Amino acid sequence: MEYFKSSIKSVLGAPLPENEPSGADTVERMVERLQSSTLLDDRRDACRGLKALSRSYRLEVGAQGMDALRQVLEMDKTDCEITGLALETLCNITHPETFDEEVEKYGPRNKIGEQFTEIFIKQQDSVGLILSFLEEFDFKVRYPALKLLSHLLINKPKNIQEIILISPMGVSKLMDLLADSREVIRNDVLLILIQLTKGNANIQKIVAFENAFDRIFDVIYQEEGAEGGIVVEDCLLLMLNLLRGNSSNQNFFKEGSYIQRLKPLFEMPPEIDDNPLASWSPQKVSNLHCMVQVIRALVAPNGPAQSVAACQRNMEACKLLQALCDILMSSGVPADVLTESLCAVAEVIRGNQINQEFLANVMAPSSPPKPAIVVLLMSMVNEKQPFLLRCAVLYCFQCFLYKNGPGQAQLVQTFLPQGNETPSLTTGQLICGGLFSTDPLSNWFSAVLLSHALIDNSMQKEQLLKVLLATNIGKPPVKLMQQCVMLLQQSNKIQSKLGLLILLCTWTSYSAPAVKTFLTIENSIAYLTALLSSQENNDDLQECLLQNMCAFLIGICVHFNDDSVPNYTKEKLCSLVENRIGLEKFQNAIGGISRHEVYSRSLKHPQSSAKNSSELYLDHEFCRLLKNLEANVLKSVLDGSNSHGSLDQISTISPSDSALVSQYKDLIREQDSQIQNLNKTNEILLKGKHELEIQVQELEMQMSHLKDQNLVLRAAQTNFSNGKETNVSSNHIETENEELEKYKAQIKELENRLSEFTLKINQDECKNNDSNQIKLEEIIKQRTADLEKLRKDQEDLLELLSDQDNKITLYKERLLSLGEKVDSDESSGDLDTDDQPESSN
Repeated sequence: MEYFKSSIKSVLGAPLPENEPSGADTVERMVERLQSSTLLDDRRDACRGLKALSRSYRLEVGAQGMDALRQVLEMDKTDCEITGLALETLCNITHPETFDEEVEKYGPRNKIGEQFTEIFIKQQDSVGLILSFLEEFDFKVRYPALKLLSHLLINKPKNIQEIILISPMGVSKLMDLLADSREVIRNDVLLILIQLTKGNANIQKIVAFENAFDRIFDVIYQEEGAEGGIVVEDCLLLMLNLLRGNSSNQNFFKEGSYIQRLKPLFEMPPEIDDNPLASWSPQKVSNLHCMVQVIRALVAPNGPAQSVAACQRNMEACKLLQALCDILMSSGVPADVLTESLCAVAEVIRGNQINQEFLANVMAPSSPPKPAIVVLLMSMVNEKQPFLLRCAVLYCFQCFLYKNGPGQAQLVQTFLPQGNETPSLTTGQLICGGLFSTDPLSNWFSAVLLSHALIDNSMQKEQLLKVLLATNIGKPPVKLMQQCVMLLQQSNKIQSKLGLLILLCTWTSYSAPAVKTFLTIENSIAYLTALLSSQENNDDLQECLLQNMCAFLIGICVHFNDDSVPNYTKEKLCSLVENRIGLEKFQNAIGGISRHEVYSRSLKHPQSSAKNSSELYLDHEFCRLLKNLEANVLKSVLDGSNSHGSLDQISTISPSDSALVSQYKDLIREQDSQIQNLNKTNEILLKGKHELEIQVQELEMQMSHLKDQNLVLRAAQTNFSNGKETNVSSNHIETENEELEKYKAQIKELENRLSEFTLKINQDECKNNDSNQIKLEEIIKQRTADLEKLRKDQEDLLELLSDQDNKITLYKERLLSLGEKVDSDESSGDLDTDDQPESSN
């Protein structure tokens, strides 16, 4: 404080003439009068004067008068007028923005308000003093107290959150103001609660258990729901803060039947004057955005699986999903509302087969009626539609196909001949149209969508191999995969190539028939190796990704190869990689995908985070596939190359020992089989252990949730023991305690089972390790002995060959001395050394 006082004169600049008091002098007299006057009226006048000066001379009033103003709040709190004046003055002092009157003095972005906030809250009971004034009904006190609290929160949010969290009844006092009949008070409390609940899970839980959801819905319906003003948006933002990432509040929301209360908000009124857009005001669009975000917070893919599944079931049961689909099929809905609604529908149906079937049966109100998914797909492949809307359609289809075997089969079936049925536009035709269009974005969307119909579904991968496409008249049809490879080779758009590579990688992974078909396509491997063996150092992200994905596709063809294509067996492909590309370059190429930022971004969330078409490269499920297969694929290629090189070396050193090598290979295969069996057994045990750990974690989360509920309920019971009404009964607390004990018992039982599993796994691992270790000792000794024997045999053979060469040379010299003719073959060592000397003798 003394620092502010000493710096006032330097901040104000040149001194004023002697006969005119400066602002600092005036403030000093007012503060002295406020502190020394015995009459309440005099103190009121001084406080009124400080308030008038607090905008133009904020630094002076804050530096000299803050302690005096705080003293007024403590000593004169029974007088509403002086209390209100002091609070309003403190509001001006701590205001987070710069006043027009002080821009010339301190600049447009000074932090005076933040600095005074820090000084004010150093007194531990300052915030508690402000909270106490919220109980005062007089508008002149309650309103400036709210404003001051709002300024403190904006300036120092973390500090104020911590103070209010430990303040007795602090949250309760704020929640009570939501019932204030004066709208300005109620609306400001909403804004404060929005700031207060940001990023603080404990405060979020307390606010939720203070009956927040009921009060929020009451305000929303008072303000006419989705048709209401900005107050509705504030209510929804507060609700979103309470739900997003807070599993405890999500469970409370679900169990309290609040999902059902959301449904009326999505009921759209009839169109006005045949102009659908007339009913969509900017505020209504904002409100609907927030409503959709609330739904998505409950069913977010990264949320607890059980909670998400329960919310999905409730949304279908209360017809909230139907209301969302009605918005999608309505005419005149703004594009951004459609985009958000599509993402909400996507997450409501993701992984839930009943909800997925519901969407499949939705019909668009067209003439004749068409399936909604066909209408949506038409939007995705239409390059005139907004980019974010097309991305949302793709996300909706991805969620529709997620863990949906029947849906995947239905989509693939539309690529096959439909029999004698009446011809109609199908999803297969639309996907093919997008796949082969001139729009690279449509190519990418269609290829990625089709890849999702093949994820974890070997049967549909083989079914899709049967798809034939009609070409020019008089030419035979070609396979869909062959056409995709041809487009990959001919396209000059990298985004199209990336989409096709995503499709081909997904198609060939875990499917030997698909790999076989790909390898039999002319120039398929030659194109990939040529692109990958290029010596150009590409700094461009797209070009680099293209090479990396080509390497991954080659690796998949090695790893899932059943050696049914003679020209491209595992061994020959590995040799090709080693000779044409180089193992080091190949290894860097496959590992290069995961080093890109776009990979990390795509892996985080199933929905694409791209804001424009130039940022759309990879797909979430493809990144998951790469993450799962990268190590195995690389190992297959490196092992194949090492095995090939070792065999070449052995055959070069000792071709006569191929039988022994074959014997070693059989032994290695047998040992590998044993190791694989042991690994499978170990994986089963580890999987069981992992499942038990998950159950323990879930029960611990539920136990933590019950503990939080118990604490809040006990706190509420304590807080309301002075005569206030409460909805929480002692029976409820006892029930929560009983549930808590039940979960503790379950956790103890699961922990015992987990300990048994862990002990068994450790015992098995010890046994396996001991047996494997003994065998590997034995194997190493045997192989070492065999190797030494081979080396000794080789040395003996070399000595024999050396003796033989010496004898041949000697015999040749004797033959020459006897006048015999010596042929070149004889001199090269092919001479019969046993017969020739006898004939010479």
